[in-house]
Amino acid sequence: MSSNAPRKGFENFTPRGQGSGAKQAKSSKPEGSGGNQNPKGNEGPGGDQQESVNPLNALLNLVALVALGAFVFGRGDPGSGGGGRSAEISFQEFRNRLLANGVVARLEVANGNLVKVYVRSDAAADDPGVGGAAPAHQHEEVFYTAPGSTGAAGAQGQAAPAGDARHNGGVLRYYFHIGSVDSFERKLDEAQRELGIPPSAQLPVKYVDEVSLVAVALEMAPTLLLIGATYWLVSRQMRQMGMGGMGGLGGRMGGRNGRGGQGGAGGFFGMGKANISFMDKSKDKIMFKDVAGCDEAKVEVMEFVDFLKNPNKYKDLGAKIPKGALLVGPPGTGKTLLAKATAGEAGVPFLSISGSDFMEMFVGVGPARVRDLFAQARTQNPSIIFIDEIDAIGRARGRSGGMGGHDERENTLNQLLVEMDGFGTTSGVVVLGGTNRPDILDKALLRPGRFDRMITVDTPDIKGREQIFRVHLAKLKLAKDPDYYAERLAALTPGMSGADIANVCNEAALHAARKNLDCVDLVNFEAAIDRVIGGLEKKNKVISVEERRTVAYHESGHAVVSWFLEYAEPLLKVSIVPRGTAVLGFAQYLPNENVLLTKEQLLDRVCATLGGRAAEQVMLGKISTGAVNDLERITQMAYSQVAVYGMNEKVGLVSFRMDREAFDKPYSDETAQLIDEEVRSFVDMAYKRTVAMVEQYRDRIEAMTQELLSKEVLSLDDIERLLGKRPHMSAELRNIDRFRHGSGAAAVIAAEQAAAAAAAGAQEGGQAPPSSGGDKGEGGEGGEQEGAAKGGKKRPGLVVAT
Repeated sequence: MSSNAPRKGFENFTPRGQGSGAKQAKSSKPEGSGGNQNPKGNEGPGGDQQESVNPLNALLNLVALVALGAFVFGRGDPGSGGGGRSAEISFQEFRNRLLANGVVARLEVANGNLVKVYVRSDAAADDPGVGGAAPAHQHEEVFYTAPGSTGAAGAQGQAAPAGDARHNGGVLRYYFHIGSVDSFERKLDEAQRELGIPPSAQLPVKYVDEVSLVAVALEMAPTLLLIGATYWLVSRQMRQMGMGGMGGLGGRMGGRNGRGGQGGAGGFFGMGKANISFMDKSKDKIMFKDVAGCDEAKVEVMEFVDFLKNPNKYKDLGAKIPKGALLVGPPGTGKTLLAKATAGEAGVPFLSISGSDFMEMFVGVGPARVRDLFAQARTQNPSIIFIDEIDAIGRARGRSGGMGGHDERENTLNQLLVEMDGFGTTSGVVVLGGTNRPDILDKALLRPGRFDRMITVDTPDIKGREQIFRVHLAKLKLAKDPDYYAERLAALTPGMSGADIANVCNEAALHAARKNLDCVDLVNFEAAIDRVIGGLEKKNKVISVEERRTVAYHESGHAVVSWFLEYAEPLLKVSIVPRGTAVLGFAQYLPNENVLLTKEQLLDRVCATLGGRAAEQVMLGKISTGAVNDLERITQMAYSQVAVYGMNEKVGLVSFRMDREAFDKPYSDETAQLIDEEVRSFVDMAYKRTVAMVEQYRDRIEAMTQELLSKEVLSLDDIERLLGKRPHMSAELRNIDRFRHGSGAAAVIAAEQAAAAAAAGAQEGGQAPPSSGGDKGEGGEGGEQEGAAKGGKKRPGLVVAT
């Protein structure tokens, strides 16, 4: 039995933790450890399931601990150095109790505002409350070593004063504050003179500077917090980039996942790894049949597929496989989709990355990622690299605007140029780039040997849109055959890209679901197109009766003037339902996809645009601000006709196409004045012509306005019922005809032209033509108008005011 074990019957009187050594060792195991105690003692319960430590929380805990320690150890009176053994007195008490009794050994002035009083050791030993009654806590707390002792307080059973209270034969017992050193010295001299102390026996005064732990902790806390926050932010960003933490703590955090001490995926040095997206051949394989609306671009890209599949066919002829191709086109035209289809058809790895992924906050990361991208492509040869939005790094050098030198983007571009033209063993690696700003790319990037070809992926024409609609309509539940909708919707969406068409199909399905319909019909697609073009309907928007009436006259003026002009765009719909943020009404046209415009076509378009302002002036006798958008458009068209297209006799056959951001103009002030005068003259002439047409068809504008106020939206059938058939028929098939009649539009147009020819023959046979400007009533046709054209030439359907 061990001598330290408690006797039998006295177990309850044994202090806790003082059992036998064997029992202590046995009970030292913490409760709830589950038997997985780590012998190293650096992991908590549960073995290796230690939670990761947040560096910011750890630093905040450290700062709080330091502040708490400084507060605890520095909360004593200032004169004790943290020991809490001295008492604060006033200067009068110091003079009357201590100085007068001659028990003061010396004085110490700390930091110019605190005086520490050291009493003689013998006086302190005789009476702790020297010179009078000391505070109660002094009698209870003060322990000291008597003079002549060996200095070992434990040997005599006494404790030495805390804070090393013995200083040069004196014991620190009191302190008091002073306002200034000069005032204190003056009062001390006066007190010693009054007490008759000779100069040789006056008290020695020592001046010292002391630093408080609390002050140090408070001074260091902002710096520590700033360092910790910076460390946490950098570590967080690196973890988001897949690089784990920085250094030790990041390595410990990443070590749990088996990645060792660098932290995460490679630690700090993993920043040079490119963030590449690989196409899964089993899931994301895209073929050329999935790409519609860009047949010409597909033909160009198919050659690269043949290069990768049959490289020997070209090498035997001495041809070099192109290094890359640049896909150029507006957003949403399918550049990325075409690149994926190229990889799917070729059956080779497809490495995709965005141009912005090369740019980071650290110098050298961009070039390192370019090297890593091409290194991975070489290991999977043959392969395709696709860099989307390559203008992020391919912008022409020298345009950074920096104060000398070149920035990180230019370093990345230089590395890309070297990799594309400098790898001799990488035949079979094709680089595809996508951008919608080829004009800002560096010329070295576009030269042969890098991007050998520039493939244009433009917005689809009507055949391309029909193909795209067939692809997206196959996924919808339709009321009729998909071909029925594809033909009509392709004519209804001129200028839309593939992404716009996909959005229209999705919006149509949402509109049908919102109306609780079982399938999607043409009315849903029309509502979707209106929402995409004009915005969401706001039928509950508060508009006064007068403003609503003004909008109705304005839109009716647009509709009627354009209806009777030969070269104006075909009218499809008129609405006074507010949409979006600023659209109070609109007249929707269905333009043909013309590439060239004549002078007469430009004039008719300007007049149709001014129809709203002219209707306000003629029908209401006043104008409003609703025509501001129309005025902007006709100003641009007029300046283009005079200064760009060379269609003005006085300005001449010159073209001054200039950038709006340019500081100087390519012509003189006299030429600028002439251009302004001709533009103003052209617009005035067009406006007078438009006003004359509004006055001529005043009754029809009034009828359409009342119908608009009643129904809010007028379809093409409503417009024909009010205005009659459009007098000017086109010999070619227009989008408006395809929308109305679909695949049978050609036969319908041929029948209408035959009927019009028969009617013209009947008139020549002796029937009188209809009166000029006559209205045959509701649903009747308006007769052809003849007016005096400029130069005396007669043209049907136009009234030209000179």
